[in-house]
Amino acid sequence: MDLRRWWRHFSTFPAYTRRRFTPATLTAIEEAIASVESRHAGEIRFAVETSLDSRSLRAGITPRQRSLEVFGSLRVWDTERNNGVLIYLLMADRDVEIVVDRGLAARVSDAEWEQVCRSMEAHFREDRWREGALAGVEGVAALLAQHFPSEGGDRNEQPNRPVLL
Repeated sequence: MDLRRWWRHFSTFPAYTRRRFTPATLTAIEEAIASVESRHAGEIRFAVETSLDSRSLRAGITPRQRSLEVFGSLRVWDTERNNGVLIYLLMADRDVEIVVDRGLAARVSDAEWEQVCRSMEAHFREDRWREGALAGVEGVAALLAQHFPSEGGDRNEQPNRPVLL
C-alpha cells in the first residue's frame, strides 16, 4: 500500500480540478477539439478525474487501468471506424494516459502517444493547465492527421466538450 498515493487522492478535492479547468479552459479545449477534428478522421475525447475512491485505491487501480474503464464508460470505442481517442488526466497522480481504439492502435506506436502524454505532463508540472491540455489535443491531432487523415465527409461521433469526472 502506497500511503503517499492514498494521501494525494484523499487530499485532492474537486475544487482543485475546477480551479485548473475553469469553464473558459473547458471551452478552449472543446473548441480546439472541434477545430482539429477537421484535419483527421479520428474522434477525440478529453476527460479529467480528480481522484480515485478508496475501493479503487485498495484494489491498486493504476491510472492506465482507470483510463481504460473511462474509455469504455464514455463509449469512446463507439465509432464507425474504430477511431476514438481518449485523453485522460488523473489529477491526484498528475498522470496523463491516452487510450486509442483498435483502428488507431495498429497505425500509431505507443511511443508516439507516450510523447504526447509527457509533453502535457511537463506543462502541468509548471502549472500551465490550459496550455498542457491544448498541447495534448494538438499532439493527438497531429498523429491522427499523419496516420488517419480525413477522407472528407467525416461526422462528429463523439462530444467535443471535456468531461470532469
